[in-house]
Amino acid sequence: MEYIYGALLLHTAGKEIDEENLKKVLEGAGVTADEARLKSLLESMKNVNIDEVLKNAAAAPVAAAAPAPAASEKKEEKKEEKKKEEKKEEAESDAMAGLSSLFG
Repeated sequence: MEYIYGALLLHTAGKEIDEENLKKVLEGAGVTADEARLKSLLESMKNVNIDEVLKNAAAAPVAAAAPAPAASEKKEEKKEEKKKEEKKEEAESDAMAGLSSLFG
């Protein structure tokens, strides 16, 4: 991904996307550039109109985030959790009482 990000950075800066410039960007980011990957990316981007791709990507629908639960829902959840805890404690005490009856 860093190779693509580097190419997009060069494009945004108005610089030519070539092997030398992309290698400088990657090395500036602390990435050791792999010559084969550089050449492969540059070859695959030869006939790509980056502006058009970005325009289409921006028009793609974005999934909406789920709405946060209302305060009343949170209170109900807390009440349910307390009820579950109480039931669990009751079940544990019943089990202990049952065990103690075994030993007299």
